[in-house]
Amino acid sequence: MTNTSDSRPRIVFLGTAEFGIPSLKILLDNQYPVVAVVTNPDKPAGRGQQLSCSPVKEFASQHQCQILQPESLRNVSFIEQLKSLQPDILVVVAFRILPPEVFTTARRGAFNLHASLLPKYRGAAPIQWAIINGEKETGVTTFLLEEKVDTGNVVLQARIPIGENETAGEIHDKLSEIGAEIVLHTVRLIEMGKAVPKPQDAAAASRAPKIFKDDCKIHWDRTAVEVHNRIRGLSPRPGAFTVHQGNTIKMYRSRVLKDLKATRPGGILQADRQLVVSTKDGAVEIIELQQEGKSKLAAEAFLRGYRLQVRDAFLP
Repeated sequence: MTNTSDSRPRIVFLGTAEFGIPSLKILLDNQYPVVAVVTNPDKPAGRGQQLSCSPVKEFASQHQCQILQPESLRNVSFIEQLKSLQPDILVVVAFRILPPEVFTTARRGAFNLHASLLPKYRGAAPIQWAIINGEKETGVTTFLLEEKVDTGNVVLQARIPIGENETAGEIHDKLSEIGAEIVLHTVRLIEMGKAVPKPQDAAAASRAPKIFKDDCKIHWDRTAVEVHNRIRGLSPRPGAFTVHQGNTIKMYRSRVLKDLKATRPGGILQADRQLVVSTKDGAVEIIELQQEGKSKLAAEAFLRGYRLQVRDAFLP
């Protein structure tokens, strides 16, 4: 339930994806007056193409928050409505890029929660690229919004290690919870006038662009570690894929087998109870996978229903 106390900063929360729910929840749990939640318009989804709302809208509705769903963030009536709410702080988590006319409506500032240790991995897919690139740690950052995306002054950061077999989905869930704590702390610092934002080092910046289909192809002629990192970095969505006899197969979990010698890249080394595939310098065991149009399965179950032989190979 929204608290309307005049003594605390009035907050407008902007978010769409599930990643933002813990941050919205922690603000409500701590009795901050969330005067509105801005999220994406409902859109058709699924086979029936029925209208579906965002995870943030569903959560906000359950907590009786006022919800705004502008088609365009530059819409004049939306901006006027935002101004009429007299927000002190805009909190942005997993949302669209805000134009200046939106983020300048907040009297005490607007900040974003980003799922990387900025300036590393600026862009739409920071978790995925951090894992694909074999990073050993990642984290979250709150930063003040500026017109250029992901470049604003940093308020707070928190770090976590990335386990050698952890997937993007597992890191996503950890960061959403840690991020909520950082969002709360950031709001408190702004509320008390104690935030000390620090500039990002542009020379240390790296990119994390949107993931496209070509990024999801498994290139078996790369090292075992690189193949493994791509599989787990794209799990569970959108999923790394390979092709076998015209069938697209997505792979979600794997592990590096350090003691096996490589043969031809993509060659099947074992396909009984385990599925083992050769890479450039060794092999990976595929633990969880899915044939297109079928259910996701553990390798042993998959191999009972899909014929693979040792002489077969996945396309590079």
